[in-house]
Amino acid sequence: MSDLRAPLQQPPVMTFEQMLEKVRYEGVYPTRERAEEAVRLVLSGLGRQLTGDERVELAARLPFEAASVLAAQVPDNQPLTGWAFVQDLADRAGATPATTGWDTGAVLAAVTALAGSDLITRILDRLPTGYALLFGRAELTQAA
Repeated sequence: MSDLRAPLQQPPVMTFEQMLEKVRYEGVYPTRERAEEAVRLVLSGLGRQLTGDERVELAARLPFEAASVLAAQVPDNQPLTGWAFVQDLADRAGATPATTGWDTGAVLAAVTALAGSDLITRILDRLPTGYALLFGRAELTQAA
């Protein structure tokens, strides 16, 4: 008897160092250390926003070091919109919203590569408005 089910498709696996290099490339950062600062800032913030199965599944797809940063955060009671998320990160980092938005896009590009399209879609469905652009997607709204 043969198993005719299609094999599960897993996103590509990256080490933490490879993830940092992807973020460094996407963000055009001069050093790996700068890329790591961005990764830790953004994943900490994302860990405060995500809950449920999507949080667990995303952590399982990230390299251990990145998953630890995400999972160490206690989710906020009141989720932030995408803009408020960037502003919160900027305030915590003592940076401008423009710089923090850039950091967020660079990190979330790597997260998207690791998570895969289906999981990112589910994450975006659970988060308030404004996150799609941060993940490099168009912000789709339903007609009234």
